[in-house]
Amino acid sequence: MCSRRSTCPAAASSAPHLVRAHPEQGWSLLCDGTIVFDDTGELLPDGRVVTPHRPAVAVAAAAVAVAVAA
Repeated sequence: MCSRRSTCPAAASSAPHLVRAHPEQGWSLLCDGTIVFDDTGELLPDGRVVTPHRPAVAVAAAAVAVAVAA
């Protein structure tokens, strides 16, 4: 990651703002360096991964769609 940083509000004051959006690729970059994925997963600036937290209904619907497609 580059050393240049945009201004980003303190964590206590408000949520980080969007710096770059790539909806065609399914991800967005926040001012604090976090990459947020459309499936609700995250890649934090220190390399830690936040797994997607999808509702059980969405997961079940995706499983049915895969089974039907197969």
